[in-house]
Amino acid sequence: MNKKPPKVLVVATSRKTRGGIPSVVNVHETGTQWKKYQCRWIETHIDRSAWRKLWRFFISLIQFIFLIPFYDLVHIHLSEPSSAKRKYFYFKVAKWWHKKVIVHFHAFSPETTINSRYKPLYKKLFSDADLVITLSNQWKIWVEEILGIKDNVTVLYNPCPLAQLNSMDKKDNIILFAGTLNQRKGFVDLIRSFSTIASRYTDWTLVFAGNGEIEKGLTLAKELNVEKQVIFKGWVSGNDKDELFRSAKIFCLPSYMEGFPMAVLDAWAYGLPVITTPVGGLPDILEDGKNALVFEPGDTQLLSDQLERLILDDGLRNAISQKSLMLSQTVFNVENINQQLADIYKKVLQ
Repeated sequence: MNKKPPKVLVVATSRKTRGGIPSVVNVHETGTQWKKYQCRWIETHIDRSAWRKLWRFFISLIQFIFLIPFYDLVHIHLSEPSSAKRKYFYFKVAKWWHKKVIVHFHAFSPETTINSRYKPLYKKLFSDADLVITLSNQWKIWVEEILGIKDNVTVLYNPCPLAQLNSMDKKDNIILFAGTLNQRKGFVDLIRSFSTIASRYTDWTLVFAGNGEIEKGLTLAKELNVEKQVIFKGWVSGNDKDELFRSAKIFCLPSYMEGFPMAVLDAWAYGLPVITTPVGGLPDILEDGKNALVFEPGDTQLLSDQLERLILDDGLRNAISQKSLMLSQTVFNVENINQQLADIYKKVLQ
């Protein structure tokens, strides 16, 4: 009798929720491993009102309890403490059924997660998991050193999404930011830095694509007399997002904390030259002046200099643009990443 192929339950945030985890799982869903292992996505959290969040949690947990006997491996995506606390319930059910469990860690900072008062929770989850996936070598080092876990941690980069590029795309003088507008993402720093050079480059525009503190951004742009050169699009997706990335000439993400930012991966997929900070998993990859321009978080003067450098130097923009495309087609190629995930599933199941 032929043995039934193994099946994987993927436990992650809802498709309808904005953020890195659903973006990653959406890309994993395009891989051959998704069909091979008959993956099923259990959507545990939704970005809605408190009662809707609670309802989604209970419904998904009941669904999970019903399905778990028929699956062999559980792939749990989690990040900050609220996420870890929710996912602990699914983790315990999976272990009660003696299922293999992978914990995929998407945190912003060690200080808010594995090196915080929630350290015991993360240590319990990671120690009892069959495998822990981190987003970079730096995050692997942090997990191993802070939690004292050595033998079950591996690295899997987030993949670049697929982008259909056209050499005839019209590029506008746009500096693009994509992500939630909050302190962690450093969007205020970007407005301040741009304001110091905006009067010299009146044909350039700073465009923010994301929800969050838009009113704060509008007020600051007006105070700094750059409101005519700063545009807030709100959250964009689908064709609107595609058009923005196609039309921009520069991408900037001045974050203070990251796991491995999907916005930068988006920029690489579209061949945009990136200005960003060496936070989270990015130091694994960044080479200042070669595949990106880099500055320390909060250094608004250097950010201004890096913006002006790319605005003025077409050759540098084009060179870094080519490096972006190369990264999206090699290290972060979606097919390569999905094959690595298939290899991980095979190894854990054996």
